[in-house]
Amino acid sequence: MTRRILVLYTGGTIGMDDTPQGLAPMPGLLPRQIEGLGDQRFAVEVLEYAPLIDSSAVTPAHWNRIIEDIAARCDDFDGFIVVHGTDTMAYTASVLAFALQGLGKPVVLTGSQLPLVRARSDGWNNLADALEAAAHPDLREVVIVFDRVMLRGCRARKVNAEGFHGFDSPNAPVLAEFGIAPRWYPERWLTPAGPFSVRRIDEQLAIAAFFLTPGAGAGLIGQTLHSAALSGAVLMSYGNGNTPEDAGLLDGVREASARGVIVLNITQSLVGAVEPGAYAASQPLVLAGALPGRDLTPEAAIAKLYWLLSAPGDARARQALLAVDLIGESRAGPGC
Repeated sequence: MTRRILVLYTGGTIGMDDTPQGLAPMPGLLPRQIEGLGDQRFAVEVLEYAPLIDSSAVTPAHWNRIIEDIAARCDDFDGFIVVHGTDTMAYTASVLAFALQGLGKPVVLTGSQLPLVRARSDGWNNLADALEAAAHPDLREVVIVFDRVMLRGCRARKVNAEGFHGFDSPNAPVLAEFGIAPRWYPERWLTPAGPFSVRRIDEQLAIAAFFLTPGAGAGLIGQTLHSAALSGAVLMSYGNGNTPEDAGLLDGVREASARGVIVLNITQSLVGAVEPGAYAASQPLVLAGALPGRDLTPEAAIAKLYWLLSAPGDARARQALLAVDLIGESRAGPGC
């Protein structure tokens, strides 16, 4: 049976070519190149965005276009591939995982570290593997396919800007490996709960992430948390959620939390989770009102806040959902 696959080409290195200003996206290049990847198993259609962008320029408006295009065509295709730059691919994958809950079809993000026009490009393998994943009838979640592995989209992080192994999911196992034949691990895959429910991202939200550092950085973060423009914040603290007892930082967390701004506390560590009861040094943030983000990646934490704050709801309901693993984004919390 031929599987119908829609490729949404947003930009990124994979379709770039040399220009006097350096590598830049070339309209029409990827659609021409991808024609040679099809066979009787796939019917591939390419939707090329205009303008094509480097993924460092991605905004919530770009997320909404992808969300809307997939939702509008959900009945016409069996799977979707989003060709995307690597810099913010994990952010987009996390947002799509929340925004397209219940879609029941594969949404596969991929790209490359070298353009297709380069002889050693990794883009060919990534595209071929992405087609295999997008055509799988039992895959029903958002994933990243890159360098011969498939990762849960809301668990993946960009970990390498120099080698071909660009992505990993340090706190979650791989979902498939692509060798001579694909090795699938369906026992690790999600089963959608409930009907398809699409949600656009509120483009006016102001959500920021703060990386805690020794010295004056803690107090400066506290000052920023007083901003009335702030909709939500992710605080990347030390270890299991530890922080110095910096009066400026804690006052900022306390004041922001009191006016309903969610301050989500996650770890800077690549592997591990915020466990508020583990150390005495984690208690000040808890008492000030910061919420534990367990092992959420920074990308998934940002995406979950965008998703939660893009729909009506009170602070208590949103806090309750932050404690629940909704789409495999974190270790199961209370109520799961």
